[in-house]
Formats: sequence, C-alpha cells, structure tokens
Amino acid sequence: MNETPSWAPPGIDTTKASISRMYDYLLGGDHNFEVDREFARGLLEKVPEAPEVALLNKKFLRRGVEHCLREGIRQFLDLGSGIPTAGVVGNVHEIAWEHDPSCRVVYVDREPVAFAYGRAILEGEERAAMVSADLTDPDEVLALPEVRRLIDFDRPVCLLMLGVLHYVHDDDDPARLVARYRDVLAPGSHLLVTHGTEGDNPVVLRSAIAMSKDTDTPAYMRTAEEVTEFFAGFELLDPGVVCTPDWRPNSTGPDSTRPVSETARRLAVAGVGRKPGVR
Repeated sequence: MNETPSWAPPGIDTTKASISRMYDYLLGGDHNFEVDREFARGLLEKVPEAPEVALLNKKFLRRGVEHCLREGIRQFLDLGSGIPTAGVVGNVHEIAWEHDPSCRVVYVDREPVAFAYGRAILEGEERAAMVSADLTDPDEVLALPEVRRLIDFDRPVCLLMLGVLHYVHDDDDPARLVARYRDVLAPGSHLLVTHGTEGDNPVVLRSAIAMSKDTDTPAYMRTAEEVTEFFAGFELLDPGVVCTPDWRPNSTGPDSTRPVSETARRLAVAGVGRKPGVR
C-alpha cells in the first residue's frame, strides 16, 4: 500500500526511492516514505557509516556558512538543498539569521517533498524562499523570480553545492555546470562543495552506488583531485579539498561532541573557494 501522509504533495510517486528523502531519514527526519527507508536499510548493510557521513555534511554546512558570514557575505544560494530536516545542526537560514537577521537565503531543489516542506516552513518569510528547479539548468535557476528578488549578483554570494555534484554524470559536465554559476557571481563570492568518494572500501561502496540506480538520482563518486577541478576560477581556501570533518574543524560546538570514525571520514570530501577580485 502506498503512503499518502498529509504533508505529501499531490501526485507524488511513493513507489520509487528518493535520495533527498533517504538523506532526511538518515538524519532522523520524518519526511520520507517506506520505499526510502527500505533503500536506506539496504544501504546501511553495505555502508553502516552513512548516517555519520550525512551528519558530517551538515556540520560542514554550518562551518562553511559561518565562515562566509565572517567574510561579510549576507546572501546564500543553496542548490540541491534537500529537505530542511529539523534539529540537525541547523539549516542555512537558521545559521545565517543567528548572526544577522537581514541575511537572504534561497533554497533550490527539484524533489517534491523538499520543495513542499521548505515552502511551508518559509511561508510568509520575506528574507528566504524555497523554489522548485533542477540545479543542472542554471539558466532556469538564475532567472527564477524569487532568486532575482532575494539575490543581488552584484554583491558577494555564498553558493552551496553540498552533496549534489556526485549526482551529476560526467556526460553532463559538472565542471561546466559549476562554471556557469561561477560566472554570474561577484568577486568575493564563495563556493562550498561536498562530494562523495570511494573511501577505503571501494568494492563495497561501488555495490552501494549500484543500488542508487534504483532511486530517482544515481550516484557517481569522484576523487579529491577531481573535485578540486570544480574550483577552477576560484581561490581554493586552506586546507584545500580534504575529508569533510578536516575542513577547519571546530574545537568547540557541534563538531566536538563525538569522535569521527575513520571510515566515515574518508567517504566524502569538502572544500571552499573564493572568487578573486575586488568587491
């Protein structure tokens, strides 16, 4: 029997797993279906560290956003933002508004639940918006009325592409995709990227990746060197593209509450780049 919870958008397909909803499940959220949970359980048999990897990604989001805030950035464009799972480190607008309530945030995601839930929690909010679009169509994304209303591309922007580029096949030229967004950004803008890697057990992970072909978004892992290429045209900030928890870890706060397993550490990388030039 298909689930039709009250928060589900009309006509949504509950028979095919969604990466966005599975990610929500791994983080302890409740905006997912049994098909997503079944896929996640199969993934956990192969990669039991998956929830830890998802949490490390969210913790990097906080560190990256806080860095951009210290650099004076007050605009955030989050591509492939996913479902705004409550109670996990904080979402971009929550982190930004802790520092400066005037910050503006746009979330972009094509997944119907992510769009519906994000729009609901931001209803009536003038400083943030959730829009439905595919990040692989930059022209569409950049022309959206809510993007044009909230983001001034003549001023520095924090562009987030966290855990999304490993769903873009090489045939779709992810480097060119990133460059299209880069070209509209003002000097001083920052690019935040996280990306899955094969870690220490590529055989196991490849079998898990093969499972992703049964979801709405197949995965493609890349090396740290390949991910570094996405920062062409940016000044790559220290310490470069590194294991996600190794990018400027905090000695206090949410990053310091528990140790990181070596397997989880090596399953994703992160980096931050700054577009050069005078603001």
